[in-house]
Formats: sequence, C-alpha cells, structure tokens
Amino acid sequence: MFELTYCPQCGQKLTKKELPLDGLIPYCEQCGDFRFPVFSVAVSMIIMNEGGDQVFLIKQYGKDSYILVAGYVNKGENAEDSCCRELMEELHLTAKSLHFNRSQYFAPSNTLMLNYTVTVDQAEKVSPNEEIDAWNWLSIDEARRQIRPNSLARTFLLEYLNKCKLDR
Repeated sequence: MFELTYCPQCGQKLTKKELPLDGLIPYCEQCGDFRFPVFSVAVSMIIMNEGGDQVFLIKQYGKDSYILVAGYVNKGENAEDSCCRELMEELHLTAKSLHFNRSQYFAPSNTLMLNYTVTVDQAEKVSPNEEIDAWNWLSIDEARRQIRPNSLARTFLLEYLNKCKLDR
C-alpha cells in the first residue's frame, strides 16, 4: 500500500504517531490529522449467462490467456455503477443482475479489487472496444481451465464457481 510521506493538505512532512488499535500511522503535526494509506479501487466481474452455465472471459493487452472484465472506480462513483459502466464501455452489454462476491487487495497495482458476479443476456450483441483483444463464452469447465494461471481473476472465478457447486 502506498503510504504518504507528506501531508496532501498542507505539504508538511509526516511523522509516525500511535493510534490506539491501529498502531503507528502517518500524522501531520500541522493539521493535527492522521493520513491513512492511499490506494486505488477497481471492480472485476464474473460475467454469467442467464442459465448460469457459461462464463464470459476476455483477453487483453496482447496476452494469450483469459481474464475477467475489470476497471477502476471513478471518483464519486459507487462500485455497482462502475460495473455497469465498464460492462457498457468495454463490451456494450447491460447488466441484468449484479451480486457482490468479495474483495482482495492486489499489491502489484496498489488496488483494492471488488469482485462481482454479473448476469447478462447472452443473446445481446457483444461489441468490444479497442481494449479487448478477444472474448468468448466458455462452459464452466472450460472457464476453469482457461482462466489465467496464478492470477487474482483465477482466484475470484474458482472461488465463485466452487461456492456455486456447493450451493447446488
């Protein structure tokens, strides 16, 4: 997590001060305020068809493995609206339902990832933007095999699919 060195309010160099229950936290002596870590927030989506038997995965940035659709939450936007916006921007698809799964901090990009399951009408025409290299509807078993190894997308997808299997 990115820890501030200088106060974003006044520019004063921060010191560490004990905050009960939180430990040593960057503190601005001039403003008299604690300055907590700064990180980005993004959404990732497990896109399912209405029958719940197919998963929509994409390839991006010249890589030859499938991942989940994802994007950053804009300032002033809630996570659910971000899911709907990203789905429309990247694929021209509309969410029929949206369900929060879980969150996980992703250190390589200093991002808190919020994972959702989104159901879309599979008959709706997919029209991907320039960010998407390839896309496909995959069976549950094929999605398990094709999702990028050792990725947060894989962790989210397999956890969701395993939970669904237990619920049936």
